[in-house]
Amino acid sequence: EEATDLYERARGKVAGLLGAPSPREIVFTKNVTSAFNTVALSWGAANLQPGDRILLTEMEHHANIVPWYMVARRTGAELEFAPIDDEGRLDRDGLAEAFGRSPKVFAFTHVSNVLGTRNPVTELVAQAKAAGALTVIDGAQSVPKFPVNVAEIGCDFYGFTGHKLYGPTGIGAMWGRRELWEEMEPFEGGG
Repeated sequence: EEATDLYERARGKVAGLLGAPSPREIVFTKNVTSAFNTVALSWGAANLQPGDRILLTEMEHHANIVPWYMVARRTGAELEFAPIDDEGRLDRDGLAEAFGRSPKVFAFTHVSNVLGTRNPVTELVAQAKAAGALTVIDGAQSVPKFPVNVAEIGCDFYGFTGHKLYGPTGIGAMWGRRELWEEMEPFEGGG
């Protein structure tokens, strides 16, 4: 009972950190790669089909590429990468073209770990939703640096890792809308 209570209090603190509507929408993982694996290999396995498009950006960390590559191979979905410009920002015309091809998923970073680019996530989520895409955000670089509010952002999933917050290695979390967790298929593996 004590362990369960501590676990649930931790879930509540993470929900508060992310501005999540409910602690029950927080899933703990080994790291952010494992968080993306959870979404890509569980939600993706249940919802992606041959010909569906998975849109990423050219500024993604490996952790937000490999899980989508793996689920694309398993489901027959296609990966596409939105380009960046010479200043390390998303090429907005290229992104608009990619949204015009109706991606089923748009997975992207809030803040690039290499470029330092801070993406306008609320605007990008709105564009993705207008195109009919599920949105998955890599918050590994943003959560430690400034306040994040997933309810205001309007995304579907938002993941981060504990060691970027000066916590221990081997912990991460993924917030997701409750109804999306219920659509997931179980999978073997992790990241």
